[in-house]
Amino acid sequence: MSRRARLIGSLIALLALAGMGWLAWHFTRPATEAGAAGPGGAGRRAPATTVGVATAEQANIPIVLDALGTVTPQASVRVRPQVTGVMQKVLFKEGQMVKAGELLATIDPRQFELALQQAAGQRQRDEAQLDSARVTLQRFQTLLSQDSIARQEVDSQAALVKQLEGTVVINRANEGAARLNLGYTRVVAPVSGRVGLRAVDIGNVVSPSDANGIALITQVTPIDVVFAIPQDQVGELQQAAASGAPMKVTALDRTRSAVLDTGVFASLDNLVDTTTGTVKAKARFANSKLALFPSQFVNVRVEVRTIDNAVVVPVTALRLGASGDYVYVLNGADRTVSLRPVKRGPATVDKVVIASGLKAGERVITEGADRLKDGARVVLPGDAPGAGGAGRQGRRPQGAASAPGGSDAGAPPPQGRASAPPAAAAPAPASPPVAVAAPAAGPAAPSPASAAAGAPTAEQLKRFLDQVKDDPEALARRQSLVDKIKQGDAAALDRWQKIRERRRDNNQAPTQ
Repeated sequence: MSRRARLIGSLIALLALAGMGWLAWHFTRPATEAGAAGPGGAGRRAPATTVGVATAEQANIPIVLDALGTVTPQASVRVRPQVTGVMQKVLFKEGQMVKAGELLATIDPRQFELALQQAAGQRQRDEAQLDSARVTLQRFQTLLSQDSIARQEVDSQAALVKQLEGTVVINRANEGAARLNLGYTRVVAPVSGRVGLRAVDIGNVVSPSDANGIALITQVTPIDVVFAIPQDQVGELQQAAASGAPMKVTALDRTRSAVLDTGVFASLDNLVDTTTGTVKAKARFANSKLALFPSQFVNVRVEVRTIDNAVVVPVTALRLGASGDYVYVLNGADRTVSLRPVKRGPATVDKVVIASGLKAGERVITEGADRLKDGARVVLPGDAPGAGGAGRQGRRPQGAASAPGGSDAGAPPPQGRASAPPAAAAPAPASPPVAVAAPAAGPAAPSPASAAAGAPTAEQLKRFLDQVKDDPEALARRQSLVDKIKQGDAAALDRWQKIRERRRDNNQAPTQ
């Protein structure tokens, strides 16, 4: 390529880059510049933002600790026979609630009754021999005192008496063991609870070595729940337990929507599990409705303590910035907001405690705060249309309002009203804009002439008030305006027409 062609190509490329830069600047420049370039845009304030508000209030906030727990019975006993024999009777039903000492089953007792009789017979025989030996010993001692018998025979008889005494003791022990085995043929419940599925039937030979035993009894009332808590919260839990006040514990189902039972905190383990960094704790529940089942997984909520008279706001009102937490506080006089640094405290699902920086009764922004900055103007949902939009005042010439439901393009001004220049911003015209009937004893209804000129109907006024029925301040302002309109106040009626004009300017549907 020649040098001239290279110069021409470079020039074209520079022009193309300059054009692209201008287009980028044109389409991305701030909207405020575009608004300032329009008619009357010089010095115009940015439009107010519609926000949601809430009032900071004082409330008692419980400090809760959530954990996952396992239902654990206080006693779970597998009933096994103590002797070997044939199962004769089964006196319980599966799933039955039994009490401690209640008879569950019986084993054939005949062999144990015979063993008891044999032990008793041996005891009686040895006791008779012992009595005979004692009598003989007394005779020998009498003869020894008369020097009619050798001392060796006396000593031998005394040893025989002691030997028979030991035999009688052994016999009595054997008799007691036989009687105990006979009692073991009656299988009773060692604890109160619910019986599980039985493992034997009538006629089965049972023995103490059976792994399944006869039945499993689980104590279900009261019952415990074992759960784990982080080691960082052990200190706070210990302090609450040491105070002596019972800590309420709630057991919830898997979805946390239903309360299964309510109990109290029982105890805390004595060491930290190094693998998980948690400490086991136990809570006790009465379980009167049997809603908790052994080995069931439940969600546990422990109320450690309660903060009394705390200043709380919705969680959505608290925001985090570079310098810490803050909220936007509504200034009720001029509908502006102020950025207020605060110190947050504990939080619940929907409320957060403000430890410092905010007082009860102040109103904070809960919705739309991401579009605000310190000193910005806001509009509440219940405010009249155009409130906060001070920059829109004076956009239309006074007296240019159209009748409700139609356009005012090309329509002559109402009778008795003079068209004011655009710069005129008088709050009310010299002459009444419409003809309004004089107020009577009750609320005055607009005359046909005033309705044709733009006076509101009763239905329109009712809808105008219903729009802000949830905001007492806005409702009071609108009620005052409605009362003046009913009394025939010309300035109030002109304000009504301006409100309708602002709605049309904001592309909002007018109240019909």
